[in-house]
Amino acid sequence: MMMQPDFNRLKKALRHEEPDRLPLAEALVAYEIQSSFLDKKVADSDLKSQVEFWVNAGYDFIPLTVGMMSPGEITKESSIFGVVQKVLKKGKETEEIVPWDIEEKGVISDSGDEERFPWEEAAKLDFSKFHDIQPFLPEKMKIIACSGKIFTLTWMLMGFQNFCLSLYLQEELLARVFKKVGEIQVLGARQLLKIPNIGGLWVVDDLSYGSGPMVDPKFLRKYVFPWYEELASMCKQKGLIFLLHSDGNIWPMMDDFISIGFDAIHPIDPTCMDINEVKEKVGKKLGILGNIHTDLLATGTPEEVRELTKKRIKEIGPGGGYALGSGNSVPNWAQFGNYQAMRETVLKYGIYPIKI
Repeated sequence: MMMQPDFNRLKKALRHEEPDRLPLAEALVAYEIQSSFLDKKVADSDLKSQVEFWVNAGYDFIPLTVGMMSPGEITKESSIFGVVQKVLKKGKETEEIVPWDIEEKGVISDSGDEERFPWEEAAKLDFSKFHDIQPFLPEKMKIIACSGKIFTLTWMLMGFQNFCLSLYLQEELLARVFKKVGEIQVLGARQLLKIPNIGGLWVVDDLSYGSGPMVDPKFLRKYVFPWYEELASMCKQKGLIFLLHSDGNIWPMMDDFISIGFDAIHPIDPTCMDINEVKEKVGKKLGILGNIHTDLLATGTPEEVRELTKKRIKEIGPGGGYALGSGNSVPNWAQFGNYQAMRETVLKYGIYPIKI
């Protein structure tokens, strides 16, 4: 089957209308999975092959990362990694990687650390991929930029233990770090949205555990959500979609996400949330993305994946407002056959009107 990407398919679904078929959506598919699909090696620098994968796998967009930190983890490719390494090495010339203690003290534990931190260098974001990919994009395909990691990056810079103590013991310091991180991410988004063929912005910023928010939501409302609102406003002015990824139980902030202006939330963490309940309670106000358990993609059978995918299509698909994908991402430890089962089931049974 020749795939024809059409970003309006996703936009229509997120307007709670029924497009021609249920869209597929992922923030990340491991290069190993992409390589298996194309039967050739796909690398981070190979933008042409990446577009080839996303088109032929049935997606209407390609996700690209910009910002200080890549989705999911601190990789060597994340721009903040190099900045933090310079801080930790304290001027020493060495190729050895100095451990970044994100659990306790981080690299900003007091006002002196905050003042010395090279914020200007951290603000130098690389947009080259967004320009280099342009010749390879089909006419109706768009880029969704994954960015805006404000909460996560702030606590990682401060170390989670120090961050939590600072909420109550040195809130002025914490406020300044949030402000610096927020300003950099928003400035990056402002520059990004001037680039052609950007279809939306996907904030990838885990806010919750399975049991609930990582910190009292009052702090998120004070220090994080105002930045989200600014990003939402920028997207609305340009007619772009605005998405949120957060694992964990996000029910305590659901009304906030609606008022901020997110078009959809991802992935409705299947380990702690009921996607049917989400559709019933907020499905007219928020779109839903994802929800096929990543562990099932790793350890289940293709038949189990097909059955769960059909269940989601049947129960969540009608009326629009849904794009199906994994319950987090498609990692390199997912079974390729299971990924294919999920994807192919959507293409076969996700035709509107749904008739499973």
